[in-house]
Amino acid sequence: MSSLAGRFIVFDGGEGCGKSTQARLLQQRLEREGYQIISVRDPGTTRIGELIRAILLNPDHDEMSMRSEMLLYMAARAQMMTETILPALAAGKIVLCDRFVSSTLSYQLGGDGLTAAEIRGVADIALKGRWPDMTLIFDMPTDRSIARVNRAKDRIEQRPAEYHEQVRQNYLAQVKADPAHYRVINADRSVEEVQEEVWRVVNSI
Repeated sequence: MSSLAGRFIVFDGGEGCGKSTQARLLQQRLEREGYQIISVRDPGTTRIGELIRAILLNPDHDEMSMRSEMLLYMAARAQMMTETILPALAAGKIVLCDRFVSSTLSYQLGGDGLTAAEIRGVADIALKGRWPDMTLIFDMPTDRSIARVNRAKDRIEQRPAEYHEQVRQNYLAQVKADPAHYRVINADRSVEEVQEEVWRVVNSI
């Protein structure tokens, strides 16, 4: 597994899919193997990123346009890439990221006429061309994933079930379009079963 040094792995999927839990479990397992890990969340991690996160998820900001939403996410990523991710990768550390551009290609795609090409073009600027080596999409039925959110829902979680079902389909479409850099993980199983599949996939990178 020496090839994992300096790799950039994203955990993504719909609300309540368990991706954050699996990122934490993988970090623990990799650290036991002797790897240096940097764990980040998108949006957030940096001071500026956390300020942007608060704006994005605040339910009071319901007037926000989808293009504004997309650009705010990209601004947070640009800061995180410069401040945290790129230096960590250059130092040979593994970066585990909770959500990333794959989220924008699912949640904001189509809103206000946004196309995948537009989103990817802005993302390429924000990321300085350094895309993830692998994106794991944690997939499960939308009604079951939403039911797992057991706290006050943020601005995006409050959107209707039909929106979240489209988000799920957008994730699966990304996997189909780029199987070299995406894997689907069946998240509708026990934490232990999902963890073992994540480990197998990571070992194959």
